[in-house]
Formats: sequence, C-alpha cells, structure tokens
Amino acid sequence: MTTQQGAGGGEAHKVSITRSVTVHSPLQTNQNSTLLSLSNLDRQCPVLMYLIYFYKPPPQPDMSVGSFFESLKAGLEEILSVWYPASGRLCLNPNSGKLDLLCNNGGAVLVEAVTDAKISDLGDLSQYKRFYEELVYKPELHGMRSLSDMPLVVSQVTKFDCGGYAVGVGTNHSLFDGQANFDFLLSWACKTARRGVGNLEVTEPIHERDRFLVKNQHQKEIRVLAFDHLHQLIQQAVQAPNLDDAKFGEEVVLRTFHVGCAKIEDLKQKVMGGQGGIAVRSSSSFEVVAAHLWKTRTKALKLNRGRLVCLQFAVDARTKMVPPLPKSFSGNAFVLSSIACSAGALEDETLQSIVAKIKAAKAAVTESYVRAYLEALEAMPTQRSPLPPLPELTIVSDWTRNPYHMVDFGIGRAAYVAPMATPVPRAAYFMQGTGEVGGVDVRVGLESHSLLAFCESFV
Repeated sequence: MTTQQGAGGGEAHKVSITRSVTVHSPLQTNQNSTLLSLSNLDRQCPVLMYLIYFYKPPPQPDMSVGSFFESLKAGLEEILSVWYPASGRLCLNPNSGKLDLLCNNGGAVLVEAVTDAKISDLGDLSQYKRFYEELVYKPELHGMRSLSDMPLVVSQVTKFDCGGYAVGVGTNHSLFDGQANFDFLLSWACKTARRGVGNLEVTEPIHERDRFLVKNQHQKEIRVLAFDHLHQLIQQAVQAPNLDDAKFGEEVVLRTFHVGCAKIEDLKQKVMGGQGGIAVRSSSSFEVVAAHLWKTRTKALKLNRGRLVCLQFAVDARTKMVPPLPKSFSGNAFVLSSIACSAGALEDETLQSIVAKIKAAKAAVTESYVRAYLEALEAMPTQRSPLPPLPELTIVSDWTRNPYHMVDFGIGRAAYVAPMATPVPRAAYFMQGTGEVGGVDVRVGLESHSLLAFCESFV
C-alpha cells in the first residue's frame, strides 16, 4: 500500500494493490523459445515507457474492479498469441553479445489496485502529478536475477472511489516504437471490449526485423546529421560549458500545453506570408508547432547567442524503405532527423525559414540515410558513457496520427491519456487533444528557470 498527497496539495490518498498475475499466451506456438534478432533501433532504449489512460465512471456503475480486471486479462491472453514477442524476455545474444529478444512466453504482468481518490481530485488530467507514479506498476529491479527476468509489458488497473478507472501501461521500448505501441494497445482493447473502435484498423503485426539488421557496411559516404550534431553539442558541453550550468542541472518540470486550431492556423499564415527568403507553399501542423516550440524554448533558456542549438525530430522509416515496410511492422522504425544553428541565428530566423529547414531535413531521410543511421549505431560501443546535460538540444516526437484517447477497453473512450516521464525528460511529445479536433497537446520537460518565459510566448 502506498500513500500520496492529493493532486491539489490537499488530503493524502491511498493506492492499494489487491492482486498481481503473470499473463501468458494460452497457445504453444512454434515461436516459443525462438530468438528474435533486434535491430540497432530496438537496442537504443531497453526500458519501460508508460502511458496512463483515465476513464470516467462507466455506464455500468456497479461493475467491480475484479470484473474489469478479468476482462483485461482475457483480452491480453488472447492477443499475446499474435503479439508473442510481448510475452518474451530480453537477453544477450551469446554469439554477438548484443541485445536480442527470446520469445519464451515468460508473460506480461497485470496488477489490480484501488484508491480512495476520485478522478475529480486530480484536477486537470493533462498536467503531471506525483500521484500518477502510483498508477503504474514498476517491477523491482533489485529482486530480479538478470535482464531476462524483466517483463516487457506491465499494466496496472486502478479503480477510483468515484467508479472511474486508470489503466497504466508500460511497454519496453526495445519491443515497440510509438506506432507499434498504439497498434498493440488498440488490439488489446478490441479483444477486451469484444468490438472494434470506430474506423480504426486492427492490423496483423509483423515482428521480423530483417530489413533493419546491419549485414554489410556500405553507407559510409552518407552523413548522419543527427549524430554529427549530437557530437558537436557534446564537444561544446565539454569544451565550453554554460556559465551557469547549475540551473541546467535542476529538476525538469513536465508540462502539457494545448495548441488550439486558431493558434496553429495563425502559425501557418505566418509561414505562408513570411519573408524568410524561401517559398513555403504549405506546412503541416507538426512543422509549424515544432518550429515554434524550438524557437520559443531556446529563447526561454537565455543561452549565449553563439551557442550551437539543435532540433531533432523522429521520422518514420517505414515509408522511407524501398519497398516500404508495412504499417503493421511492430519493431522500432523511427530515426532522428536534425537541424542546427547558433542560438542567435535561431532568434533572428523567421518561422517560414525554420519550417523550410524542417521540410528539407525530413526529405533528407531516405533509405540510404536509414541504412547509414543503422550502421552508425552498429559502430557505437555497447557500453556508453552518460551524456552531459544538453539543454541546447530540443527533441520532438509526433504522436498525433494515433488517437490514443479512442482506445476503449469496454468502458468508453479515455478522458485523457498521459505519458509519463521518459529517459529523455526534456523531449516533447505531440498528441491529439481529447477536445478540439485538430488541436495539438504538447507534453514537454522544461527547466524551471525557463518555465515562465516559455509559457508567456508559446500559447
């Protein structure tokens, strides 16, 4: 049992775990005990990434947490026969010494809990609270003999005193990227609810990573700007540290900002009518919001005008391969594209010019770039030193194509879906808002000293 202070700083609330089970696929398939070779993209971040789905009280107010738990368990059992790597365990390949995935049906973990808090006690669900940490299950690492004991999927269903629910789901990033994670959760929800979700398509996953495996090094002539820029930022941090590094080592504050349709349209009009010297006929919501975020965050940090600053954003390589990978590819398929300049140049740059550079960086991600990216990762040592603080780096991941809030486990659509802190807490995530269609919710980690200036300029 744990006790946490209420969301608004009021009374303490308790979360009590009532049971925990390991869920296995009921089918003994040919995939059991087979080794799935992971790509270098899969190996970058072998940790659990968490989302919390909040659901208001369902139409059946007398539905017990036990009944909902059993429905989730039955649905999870069913999809693990198809999404069988999710029931496996990570392991070190004895031949290569690299991380791979053993499909051994070790199982996913499902936890049941109750709390005396009401969902209304949490206030604005889009804003992170420490209480959220009690709504996700975190396996005890010290109690495990090795990496092979760590489940790759964990979930905690918590019933609130008002009858609402939180479903906190953690999936290992070596298993899925954002697109595959959404597909997995949608499949689980459909099996649990025994119905589809609107016009969303449930796909049959493809787990083999063969086309992303490095076999022959041949792309050395292709420069991977994401790594070049990262190297330059690290050199800058070591050779010319910020004069006030203490403020960049402070705790990151997680905040969510809603960028409405009117604001997005205003940004697009500035790009169309700007005088950046480069013609931009059209722009996407991602491009204008990412450009605005980079410029606003960098200005709020009050960096020296000569400091190198960098924007990196994830690009889906599924569509960059020839022929394209199917959308149902279940592994990691995102690579980082990158643009960089001095802080002073960015401050003087027009939004139109920044968007043009984002477009060019996206277009530069070809199959050759993806191959070079994979080979650059191959050349990196398995054990790496931790990076120094890099406040000059802004990383963006776009989740707006996936309506996470529409995932329905049989009790209606989510009132909100909240991502938890990631290993890169300053990274920004763009998500569909649950209210205004076309708006974007931006979840970002900010240094506390820059928070006020950022808030004043961003929305």
